[in-house]
Amino acid sequence: MARLAGRRALFAVPVLLVVTFGVFAVAAASPFDPVKAYAGTAGLTASQENLDQLRANLGVDRPLAARWWEWLTSALSGDFGDSSTLRQPVADVIGERVGWSVLLAATAFLVAIPLGTALGVLAARRPGGWVDRAVTSLAYTLEAAPPFWLGLLAVWLFALKLGVLPSGGLTDTASSTVTAGQVASHLVLPAGVLAISQLPWFVLYVRQGVGDALGDDPVRGARARGLAERTVLLGHALRSGMLPVLTLIGSRVPELITGALLVETVFSWPGIAAATVQAATAVDFPLLAALTALATAAVLLGNLVADLLYGLADPRVGFDG
Repeated sequence: MARLAGRRALFAVPVLLVVTFGVFAVAAASPFDPVKAYAGTAGLTASQENLDQLRANLGVDRPLAARWWEWLTSALSGDFGDSSTLRQPVADVIGERVGWSVLLAATAFLVAIPLGTALGVLAARRPGGWVDRAVTSLAYTLEAAPPFWLGLLAVWLFALKLGVLPSGGLTDTASSTVTAGQVASHLVLPAGVLAISQLPWFVLYVRQGVGDALGDDPVRGARARGLAERTVLLGHALRSGMLPVLTLIGSRVPELITGALLVETVFSWPGIAAATVQAATAVDFPLLAALTALATAAVLLGNLVADLLYGLADPRVGFDG
């Protein structure tokens, strides 16, 4: 296990280097001018001399490789630079927001995995039955629905039409303090929408895995020994059918990050979505690179966790292979 984690850590180094350099390269080729974005409306009337001076102060007049190398060496010491759009250190920007994004994504995963597993098992019990058709039809329908559309629909139904849940934000409008109760009530809709957007994949994977396991020799042998159907389903078929789901958890991390950004925008959730959009439109090099590196690290970590879980669940899979 330690050897696998070490190999993945070594592999992550060149990946992060390439990704962060690519961010600077794409941002440099962008038609957006970071100087005018930083100056705002004042940039419309500023002289070319003032704009050039501001460009030098921001460091965007230097070669691409020089800007990237300076950011990289500073990042290794814990200094990710200053955000030109939010006017504060990048570390503070991420630190203030990433916790809320993690809370949203983790809650969605904790809802989607058990719910998707339960629905997948129900569908796999009788392939072709009405439950199977209903569950798979629902899964394919939700798979095609964009997260932002689901978010708008949830706001219309639960916040505007029924008035049972808040439409967005972190706390109530009149509240000046953040309490656990308010956060929990405001988390229901965005976490539920994000969970629903991830649900189809777990439903379909579990249905396929459990359905295949029900036809395997060990399961048929368990039935021949007279074991109860519940024991056969949960004790044998589900255990084998869940193995592909473990790899799915890691592969869904990129989609989870993308979906979280859209959901955060719809529900005004104070995560990293707003900072990401501002950094992209204003070509905020330090913030863009840090956010992209963070997302890449999350994907690599998700894949590592999935491999470790798969190895622990199936002793036939070695960690040293």
